[in-house]
Amino acid sequence: MSQPPFDMTQMTAQAKQLQHEVQRIQETLRHREAEATVGGGMVTARVNGQLQVLKIEIDPQAVDPRDVEMLQDLIASAVNQAIARAQQMMQEEMKTLAGGMPLANLFGAGLPKP
Repeated sequence: MSQPPFDMTQMTAQAKQLQHEVQRIQETLRHREAEATVGGGMVTARVNGQLQVLKIEIDPQAVDPRDVEMLQDLIASAVNQAIARAQQMMQEEMKTLAGGMPLANLFGAGLPKP
């Protein structure tokens, strides 16, 4: 069986549609937020879907001038957990774009060789 001829026009149209969908998802993610709280509620970090830190909340009881290192660790942990949640949110959005397939498979990477 012969394969159909390569259609550059169709491929270009599909690439433009994919680009439009990626931009739409990026805009959607800009308005979505992920949050993480650590230290029993002492520190909360909130980031958006573009991994920008939006807010850090610190309970005044967490501020101990004799233990600044603990507060620094709590902040880093909260931010890292919020970023991880935002990344998961991004992956879920991108799965919808790829119809549930990993994006690498969308472009043929990782597919078995014929």
